[in-house]
Amino acid sequence: MNTHALRHDVITLATAAGRMVGTAGHEQARGYLAERLAGLGLDPYGERFELPYAASGARLCNVIGVAPGTQPELAPIVLAAHYDTCGPLPGADDNAAAIAIALRVAEQLRAEPAPRGVVIALFDGEEPPHYLSPAMGSIHWYHHQRRGPVHCAVVLDLVGHDVPVPGIEDLVFVTGMESDPELVIDLAGVSDSVRVQPVLNRYVGDLSDHHVFRAHERPFLFLSCGRWQHYHMPTDTPDRLNYAKMAGIAELVELLVRRVSAAQLSGPFEGGDTLALELAGVERHFGKLLGGAAKLVGRRGVDAFVKLAMGGFGL
Repeated sequence: MNTHALRHDVITLATAAGRMVGTAGHEQARGYLAERLAGLGLDPYGERFELPYAASGARLCNVIGVAPGTQPELAPIVLAAHYDTCGPLPGADDNAAAIAIALRVAEQLRAEPAPRGVVIALFDGEEPPHYLSPAMGSIHWYHHQRRGPVHCAVVLDLVGHDVPVPGIEDLVFVTGMESDPELVIDLAGVSDSVRVQPVLNRYVGDLSDHHVFRAHERPFLFLSCGRWQHYHMPTDTPDRLNYAKMAGIAELVELLVRRVSAAQLSGPFEGGDTLALELAGVERHFGKLLGGAAKLVGRRGVDAFVKLAMGGFGL
């Protein structure tokens, strides 16, 4: 499993200077990402890859390219990850790892296009003080830079680290399957490198750039490994990431994008029933941690487990 490109992108982006909005590191990252999108042979989203905007006295810039699909008349998928950091921090896991994965998937989609075009959206302004404000890159893009309808959004954040619980280090959580019945996809066994645990978005909230899509009732999937001890810390450095796991997540994301590209996604919004997949995943991944407790039953059982996971397991 070749992880060289993933590692190179993370090391290039995750410097000690960080990528905080308004800093030299932020400007350097912006230029690097535009060059990477061009180097992959993607089309600019409009006239240029860089889409600058100003908000509250700050200069921000979304960096966006397109992997064309074989049926350009279809509404595209958005594959998104933010590139700014919360302060002058390296931000290897938050969120250089997600950028590297998105670029890997973009390369695969350029070589073998999906039916729908895929907008590779590297959003700015996800971190405070812009988070959930009109200056947040994804929100600004949706309202002011978007060039038509969106079929579905696939958003990545905090996808470079091992889950800090023994026995489930290779897990990745996916929310948003409930946003459309066609997104209720059984991903058990699809990868040798990562395991997938579906979870309702309402359990964790709109933690990243999928917020604007959910708020406007667009289908979405959000992938994350959760928070860990290096979240928003100077210790979030490239040497602490699991690049083999990242390669597995890249394969998973490509599979999801291709499946979603072929799906109708005709709603109703939040009409997907994920309960069976959630219960099966909890039993499969957390059974030993539960110490042989009785099987979870129904939504109340999942509710109780999520409360335990967020407390006792530290997720």
